[in-house]
Amino acid sequence: MSAPIDLNPAALPAITEASVPAYDRAAVRPGIVHFGVGGFHRAHQAVYVDRLLAAGADAAGWGICGVGLRPADEAMRDALLPQGGLYTLTLKHPDGAVETSVVGSIVDYLYAPDDARAVLERLAAPETRIVSLTITEGGYNFSAVTGEFDAETADVRHDLESGASPRTVFGYVTEALRRRRDRGVPAFTVMSCDNIEGNGHVARRTLTAFARLADPALADWITEHVRFPNSMVDRITPATPPGLREEVATRTGVEDRWPVVAEPYTQWMLEDAFGAGRPRFEDVGVQVVDDVEPYELMKLRLLNAGHQGLGHFARLLGYEYVHDAAADLDVRELLRRYMQEEARPTLRPVPGIDLDDYIQTLLDRFSNPAIADTVARLCQDASDRIPKWLVPVIVARLDEGAAAPLAAAVVAAWTHGCEGLDDAGAAIVLNDRAADDLTRRALRSRTDPLAFVAVPDLFGDLADRPGFTEPYLATLAALRETGARAVLRDLLAR
Repeated sequence: MSAPIDLNPAALPAITEASVPAYDRAAVRPGIVHFGVGGFHRAHQAVYVDRLLAAGADAAGWGICGVGLRPADEAMRDALLPQGGLYTLTLKHPDGAVETSVVGSIVDYLYAPDDARAVLERLAAPETRIVSLTITEGGYNFSAVTGEFDAETADVRHDLESGASPRTVFGYVTEALRRRRDRGVPAFTVMSCDNIEGNGHVARRTLTAFARLADPALADWITEHVRFPNSMVDRITPATPPGLREEVATRTGVEDRWPVVAEPYTQWMLEDAFGAGRPRFEDVGVQVVDDVEPYELMKLRLLNAGHQGLGHFARLLGYEYVHDAAADLDVRELLRRYMQEEARPTLRPVPGIDLDDYIQTLLDRFSNPAIADTVARLCQDASDRIPKWLVPVIVARLDEGAAAPLAAAVVAAWTHGCEGLDDAGAAIVLNDRAADDLTRRALRSRTDPLAFVAVPDLFGDLADRPGFTEPYLATLAALRETGARAVLRDLLAR
């Protein structure tokens, strides 16, 4: 076999074993600036924009300029810039079929610590009409329980200092909007694509809260002029596994510095609320709707919260891969019953969706062995995810006078995992910004039973509600005494 082709724009004509952009990338101009270019963005929003560009129809002004803010984003800069923004996406089907394509919609990438001015000027440019976000659930810097913006983090305090070069997305977006206002340039739309209930509302609330601290008059202008559509996004995208780069090179002859792998399924529900125009997303499979909330709650409380249920029990049982855990009959039944009995009753009617079919599809998607999603990825950053995805289900059930013993059991499994050992005595490594505090509170809960959940910013008043604490404490005690397998079987026998 000949040497792999280094992926770059000049090499596209020589690539024959993967599909490549058929449009003229040299004519594509960035109209979207995206914060948080990771695997999910490159498997989801960037793919929809790539489809738009391939379809033509005046889409050339809607290319993407990616922006990285964190030190970890240096690696993305070093992968994408030599490749002219190109990368490969490999879709792996449950039946073993594999398809790889080169995605061309990212036409520039800026690493903000290299040149903050360049980022601000790109945001302030009239050509930029949408600023999109996948900055993770924790990136919005608010309490999931109170909804209040946290102005006391070090980077936010820095960005609020007069004349400071921004470090946060709040600092960059607010300063860019100030420049647009002062130059008479219309405001762009801020499009959140993160897994947060009412993500557009959250983006509006947190960005405006920051702006009000920095410049109240600007905050008023933002309130009047900036649109924040809600969205629901869905495609299971694991972290790029170590062997994918070599696999892509062997199968397609393309050497990609940072390939992406994902499942074939993809969905995007998007509120039609844009202030500076938008691409015709509906032409490439996006469902543009007036009200995203029913779809959003369905996905967050079934898929995302379901992932937490699978992940924390699977970790205690020693599973490495999601598909292996999803094939475990006890774990699978826990998921099915949680979704049907506890999450589903908290949902509004979802137009056009058969929830029985949706739940079965989720179980099938979780069982796809081809993408090799990991339990560790599901459990990562649980302190951001469980309060936003699972706690609302518990609260809604209790407020209705109903029970949520399975959801409470998931919180107990999280607590027990934070003590540091699985049921076989193997070490559990927490990948969470609050890891040290989580471990301390989990260990303290052995003598102070509610220590882990008595944190209002994470759990609200659940520590004071017997409807939660009774099943939670009973499950936690059983996990310590008999292990996750026995606990699952006892829960499912009830």
